[in-house]
Amino acid sequence: MSLIVQKFGGSSVADADGVRRVARRVAETRNAGHQVVVVVSAMGDTTDDLLDLAGEVARKPPARELDMLLTSGERISMALLAMAISDLGVPAQSFTGSQAGMITDGAHGAAKLVEVSPLRVREALDHGNVAIIAGFQGVNRSSKDITTLGRGGSDTTAVALAAALDADVCEIYSDVDGVYTADPRIVPTAQKLDRVSSEEMLELAANGAKILHLRCVEYARRFNVPLHVRSSFSHNEGTMVIPSPHENLTPQKEIPLEQPLIAGIAHDRSQAKITIVGVPDRPGIAARIFRLLADSKVDVDMIVQNVSTGENPLTDVSLTLAESQGDLAMNLLRAAEEKIGYANLDYDDEVGKLSLVGAGMKTNTGVAFTFFEALAESDINVDMISTSEVRISIITSIAKLDEAVRAVHTAFGLDSDETATVYGGTGR
Repeated sequence: MSLIVQKFGGSSVADADGVRRVARRVAETRNAGHQVVVVVSAMGDTTDDLLDLAGEVARKPPARELDMLLTSGERISMALLAMAISDLGVPAQSFTGSQAGMITDGAHGAAKLVEVSPLRVREALDHGNVAIIAGFQGVNRSSKDITTLGRGGSDTTAVALAAALDADVCEIYSDVDGVYTADPRIVPTAQKLDRVSSEEMLELAANGAKILHLRCVEYARRFNVPLHVRSSFSHNEGTMVIPSPHENLTPQKEIPLEQPLIAGIAHDRSQAKITIVGVPDRPGIAARIFRLLADSKVDVDMIVQNVSTGENPLTDVSLTLAESQGDLAMNLLRAAEEKIGYANLDYDDEVGKLSLVGAGMKTNTGVAFTFFEALAESDINVDMISTSEVRISIITSIAKLDEAVRAVHTAFGLDSDETATVYGGTGR
């Protein structure tokens, strides 16, 4: 008997029909002789609706109360799914994150797991029940307050439970059949990948691919949890996220000797760019800028500094960050104008990021040429560039982002003859 953790996103349990469909999938797995742990997200757009409602009743909702509100969405999903599974003759018990032993720090809205002690989950499995856990949430041991793990946190809940329970596999279900070479809503001819390395999946998730949450991939890689990304709307085989060649492999885990050149293309619409104009080019100025941002928990992504010339050299520093942190960063920089000594600040939230990802890029020449030639032929201007051994990222106009994704996808021969199927429409 194997132990399988299954995570179902909001699009999979968006309505009563979806809940019943998921219940049948879980019951099939249980009746095949497996122990099953299920992690669920809130139904459809419930979390967004609750955030909107909170904004209507309070100008600045307290973080603690916001977590109390938002976790109700997953609790609704878990209870309904337990009812639907029980209705099929399979015993099921639902648990909140705190009941499932998801212990976190005290950071409301973006809590980190500090301990996973799923004693009640194990007890339910030992009694022959399917255990259903509300994703995205936990509890702080000191304050006893409910916390949330941030958007996409249900993926992290599932992987953390799989690691703690020593599960054979963690299945992440959404409304597409697996990990694609690009978002199939933007590139209908994107190809589904049968397997992708954890190194490549980390880069894809970090640069805008929505199919898996970054923290989930990091957790799975750290604890060697096998991930199977698939659709709850079909029984098609999905995508296996496998260890990279240099990582420790457990027996029976085999990977191809040569990874494909390009794993896929990720894009991110939630970017903003700040340019600090006329910065004195001397030691310590950059440290002032980035300490200022770091102290206020502003996450900086890409950084570019121009070359300076002259007797009293000045330079421009451009950086990108999440658009949601744009106002905070601009206010911090305005307040530090005299301390930094810049001439002007420019802010642009009409930008997007495109990232080409592939472990095979390390040992293949001509990748950069093909990438930038494709953009040039489509008359797409590049504002910023960042690279690593397995990634090339650029910032461009958000109006050109979709066109850029399609152009690069075609240039690297990633187009399929078939049209990808998107069952739900949200990608989760």
